[in-house]
Amino acid sequence: MSGSFDVIVIGGGPAGYVAAIRAAQLGLKTACVEEWINKQDKPALGGTCLNVGCIPSKALLEATELYAEARDNFADLGIVVGKVDVDVPKMIARKDGIVSELTGGISALFKANGIEWLQGRGKLGADKQVTVTARDGSESSYTGANIIIATGSVPIELKATPLDSNIVVDSSGALDWESVPGSICVIGAGIIGLELGSVWRRMGSEVVLLEAQDDFLPMVDKAVAREAAKTFKKQGLDIRLGSRVMGSVVEGGRVKVTYQDSEGEHETVFDKLIVAVGRRAFTDGALSSEAGVELDERGLIHVNDKCETNVPGIYAIGDVVRGPMLAHKGSEEGIMAAELIAGQHGHVNYDVMPNVIYTHPEVAWVGKTEEELKSEGVDYQVGQFPFAASGRAKAKGDTGGLVKIIRDKTNDRLVGAHIIGPSASELLAQSVLAMEFDGTIEDIVRTIHAHPTLSEAIHEAALSAEGRAIHIANRKAR
Repeated sequence: MSGSFDVIVIGGGPAGYVAAIRAAQLGLKTACVEEWINKQDKPALGGTCLNVGCIPSKALLEATELYAEARDNFADLGIVVGKVDVDVPKMIARKDGIVSELTGGISALFKANGIEWLQGRGKLGADKQVTVTARDGSESSYTGANIIIATGSVPIELKATPLDSNIVVDSSGALDWESVPGSICVIGAGIIGLELGSVWRRMGSEVVLLEAQDDFLPMVDKAVAREAAKTFKKQGLDIRLGSRVMGSVVEGGRVKVTYQDSEGEHETVFDKLIVAVGRRAFTDGALSSEAGVELDERGLIHVNDKCETNVPGIYAIGDVVRGPMLAHKGSEEGIMAAELIAGQHGHVNYDVMPNVIYTHPEVAWVGKTEEELKSEGVDYQVGQFPFAASGRAKAKGDTGGLVKIIRDKTNDRLVGAHIIGPSASELLAQSVLAMEFDGTIEDIVRTIHAHPTLSEAIHEAALSAEGRAIHIANRKAR
């Protein structure tokens, strides 16, 4: 087979499929190459995020949070439910059902928008020729006036801890266990490690997270990171900082992990080991040398702020380019690339990029941290409000955490928002919107918030930044 298109997108994850849909909406003849084969041995769109990443992990986080709430906290609310148990296979089946529905939904969107799905692995050659290799090994060649590379990322593997069947796994493998391990070691106490550790700790596993760095969540505002560390410790997550894993050996159906810390070398045996040390850009086999697309020293595709590569008409988006590996970042880049191809003015504001850790409590942030502003010499002011002083949080029985917002004192603009607490991922959107509009703290202060709501914590933090919070004592009233 062969054919030509206005746009060929290589990769059908949240960056690629969104780019394809937007290109088709703009009247461009569009094809999308995707090779993913799901658990049912069928082709699927959605990439890592929908199949083995964002969506399935959130399904398990939601289910296990409800389970832990019923088991541990319902009695405090006056709800008597008796012994609460967990059906892990049913929980996994529900997760798989959600994935199937959503990936099937993308396929339906492709049909509705007239996008041709080229099933197989794509490789970009010279003159914007894309070769697609199907499962049976057959090859087809296509030409695109424009190419968008969106091949995503894969988990980083450690030579010292090779994956081993169902015992030593990456983040994908940790989503499919159908029984609760007695003990789990997680290498890496970052976002993925904390989320997966939380899932299995709630279900009863003893969880140890070994983190090589000495600082916990170094990308997070320090006040929020301290609160998170304290909370996770109460939940039973054993987070060991400054612990470098030297190796692992599978013996007798369990895994022996060797690691070093300031006190020397240790060996501990666990039922399971999760390797969650991050992800790397996946360009393996996607680019021939004839394509002429430049990579940087980290293996990322080199692009400018418009996601254009060094070859005119070839774009790269999502996890294969600079910036945080976030699904929403890739999706916005996909929309930008499609709109630029169509002659419109695409844009992504990288300075206002929301980040979330979907533990409980959630951790969410946007913009600058206090530490970054200090190093940049910015004259700033902080406002904070604890959820313990929120009427809605009290009513929910979920009062841990705080809201911290930061304003630039020279112009009153909101330059950072940092939240740990209930529904932090949803509450953050208010601050993201304010920053996108170059909003000020006064704008938030003058916005009426419904009472009682969790969002009032944002309002109170804004008031606090001006020294006039109502529901906490102010250090300095104005």
